[in-house]
Amino acid sequence: MANQRLRDALLRNGITTDEIAQKVSVDPKTVERWITKTRTPYPKHRHTVAAMLRESESYLWPDALDPETSAAVAESEVVKIYPNRNTVSRDVWNHLLDVATARVDVLVYGGMFLTENPALLPALRAKGAAGARVRLLLGDPNSREVQRRSLDEGIGKAAISAKIRNALAFFRPLDDAQGVEVRCHGTTLYNSIYRYDDEMIVNPHVYGIPAPHAPALHLRRLSAGSMFETYTRSFDTVWETAKPPTW
Repeated sequence: MANQRLRDALLRNGITTDEIAQKVSVDPKTVERWITKTRTPYPKHRHTVAAMLRESESYLWPDALDPETSAAVAESEVVKIYPNRNTVSRDVWNHLLDVATARVDVLVYGGMFLTENPALLPALRAKGAAGARVRLLLGDPNSREVQRRSLDEGIGKAAISAKIRNALAFFRPLDDAQGVEVRCHGTTLYNSIYRYDDEMIVNPHVYGIPAPHAPALHLRRLSAGSMFETYTRSFDTVWETAKPPTW
């Protein structure tokens, strides 16, 4: 079976097998075998290729690392664990947003705390205009999943739906912004995800507890890591099922 992930990453980035071969000093036929024969490159080559393709080694070659090494690398991706999201300082949020140049991904239901930053909309608009891809995923206020979450938190069936509508009104000025997309999803929100290039805040949800009071993980992507990639794939899966909002 061919390595479709590697093949797709090459095509997506417009990079040829000859260019890869030249960069890592191997024969082009060797690169072809990495794709068609699912051969696994040496570690030094995996790192270089992953960097060129802006993908993680664990995504391109999921079986390359033994379980013990994979677990150790995943642990190294954890920058900090916060007892709850409220303890992530405003300075951290501002820094992550400021330094992001290629990608900003947000997966929430309402994310109303984001709207407290008056510089957020201009910053997202500017990043999109400069070539970054900004994807904002908010909950569908009419979905059963959102209403269920609201009941689980003991705040009434319509409370979170109302928050989402307020958040949509806040983000509506970005509807025509270059590089910025807003969609609504109706999935069960197991984690809120806030990605800024190769750093991410993950807010796992706990039954009956509002998101600000649940723990948060600050992750930094490592080429051979898998944890960051897991949450990235989760975001992408939800994105594919989501639809543009009804403003």
